[in-house]
Amino acid sequence: MDNNGIYLDYNATTPCDPKVVEKMIPYFTEIYGNPSNGLHRLGRAAAKAVDDAREKVATLVGARSKEIIFTAGATESNNLAILGLARSHASAQRKRIVTCAVEHKAVLGPCKKLEEEGFDVVILPVDEGGRVLLDAAKEAINEDTLLVSIQVANNEIGTLQPIQELSKIVHDAGAVFHCDAAQAVGKIPVLVQELGVDMCSISAHKLYGPKGVGALYVDTKVRSSTLEPVLYGGGQENGIRSGTTNVPAIVGFGEACQLANELLPDEALRIRSLRDQLEAGLSERIPDIVINGRSHDRLTNTSSITFQGIDADALIFNLRSVMIGTGSACSSGAIGPSHVLQAMGLTREAAFSTVRVSCGRFSSANAIQDAICDIEQAYLKVK
Repeated sequence: MDNNGIYLDYNATTPCDPKVVEKMIPYFTEIYGNPSNGLHRLGRAAAKAVDDAREKVATLVGARSKEIIFTAGATESNNLAILGLARSHASAQRKRIVTCAVEHKAVLGPCKKLEEEGFDVVILPVDEGGRVLLDAAKEAINEDTLLVSIQVANNEIGTLQPIQELSKIVHDAGAVFHCDAAQAVGKIPVLVQELGVDMCSISAHKLYGPKGVGALYVDTKVRSSTLEPVLYGGGQENGIRSGTTNVPAIVGFGEACQLANELLPDEALRIRSLRDQLEAGLSERIPDIVINGRSHDRLTNTSSITFQGIDADALIFNLRSVMIGTGSACSSGAIGPSHVLQAMGLTREAAFSTVRVSCGRFSSANAIQDAICDIEQAYLKVK
């Protein structure tokens, strides 16, 4: 535990790795040129730093550097992929957009917008663990389908989706496959060619990089069929994403990806052991808790836990030092229960009794043990 307490909300955001911050600092005050201006030394140096970072991001996901478009984060990447592809095909015969009920709002939102614009949006159901029902996918994805967008891993439960199986269904129908991989990249191997995805959204702040920067992987075959920009201006990022290049953030993003590439295998095993320690300890002390999605493959760091009959907000409020969440931090302030938990079949009462605990790079076994004690004490207080 540091001076801030025990942070177990890594799925909401991660702290910047100190090595990332160190790499970024010179690009604020020393190498501050605009990479779009290659006529002077500072512009060329900034452009090279962006190129190097692009290569590091591409390497982490098994792509080519020219297939990486820098954005302000996964929300923008999702909007660019979904709105950009659909609007560039607005006059085409294919009008169906397929997604699933447990997607992040940054996917469901643009899909809803397309529905208002006349597209046929189909939302696939999931099972009790949050996994897409493949039979429903086979029925919905047909010759009318333009785009399918399914996340790699759920941000609340950690459930991993059957991406390779879905990819075959999508491509057999002649559609384009997009994945929101923001919650997965850096935690598990995400290699776009192996998964068979055409577009993939990534966010730096989910993998120990800075906030406000992300990327969209776009396979060259999709790029040739054009993406309609959602931002217009100077035509940066090959005309697909305008806006002055955020060099320090991109450099930090690249460094975070390089670190993830180096650390991922050992780090994933260590973090899995911490998650298992947490779940075993809480189950022993509070036997009637329910760990959602436990029977499915999950992210190694994520636990969704229902404390039956307990208000999750009250539980969190009474924690002394542990910081956890109740679901997607991007949906905070929403009065209703989690749409993810409801799609999985949880009642409203159970959804309001559920917390999300997510470990990370700077979590320790001692901190997890302290967290178990703190959560138990808060539970007994509000029971």
